[in-house]
Amino acid sequence: MKNRRKNREAFAQHSYWQSYSDMMAALLLIFILIIAITLAIYKQKTTALEKTQLALDQAKEQLNLTMEDLERSKAEIEKSNEELASSLAELQQAYEQAALTQEELNKAYLEIENARNELTVTKNELQDIVGVRTDIIGALQSAFNNSSMKVDAQTGSITFSSDVLFRYNSATLTADSRKTLKEIIPMYLDVLLQDQFRGYIAEIIIEGHTDTDGGYRSNMELSYERANAVADFCLDKKNGLSETKIEQLQQILTVNGKSWSSPIYKSGTSGEVDMAASRRVEIKFRLKEDEMIEKISGILSRE
Repeated sequence: MKNRRKNREAFAQHSYWQSYSDMMAALLLIFILIIAITLAIYKQKTTALEKTQLALDQAKEQLNLTMEDLERSKAEIEKSNEELASSLAELQQAYEQAALTQEELNKAYLEIENARNELTVTKNELQDIVGVRTDIIGALQSAFNNSSMKVDAQTGSITFSSDVLFRYNSATLTADSRKTLKEIIPMYLDVLLQDQFRGYIAEIIIEGHTDTDGGYRSNMELSYERANAVADFCLDKKNGLSETKIEQLQQILTVNGKSWSSPIYKSGTSGEVDMAASRRVEIKFRLKEDEMIEKISGILSRE
């Protein structure tokens, strides 16, 4: 009985350690499996993490590139905004300049229109003035129609030969010349001093001229003294002019001595002086608007 019990105990003891070994082996196997599985999972996770990290790095790089593109786009947009603002400013300035230019253009049109109107008025005035000169010359020619004295058709002047009025180298009027002047002077001056024309007359001029014989200064004195002798005759109320006409004449009368500065040349010759014709006394008139006539005539002739 004892041997059986010992054998059973021995067997039982052996069965316990065997079970423990099997269990430990199983546990070890399970542990190894767990480790293997863990390692596999770790490796898988590590691989996935590396891929994720790689993808993340790529995404980060792409993001950086995108950010750079965004910054460039932002800079370009800011530059475009600046250019747009500059263009808008230039456009506004151009608009203001255009408005100013239009205003200046309108002002220029107005000035041109005013100038055109003034020119029209001036033309009319010029025509009136030219008409007055024509009327005066026509009235003078009519007054001297039956006289031996001829009125210059261009200037309206009359000319006396010094040989008729004076003796040689003298400035004293001869008796015969006084008769001639008494006939001619009142007719001439009455026309110029009548109410119709008097307001247009700026000056009545008596000019003495000599021939080229002798010195300039001595001839200047002689020509002036002769012109002045005719002027004195005109201002003497005994010679045909009324006191009113004499007073009017005194306000506009001018006496000049021209010596031989304006000789008369013989026609058909090359500069030969006509000595007899050069010795003369001229009476002529100047209109108040003569200078304006010359200027305006020059302007109108260019149109």
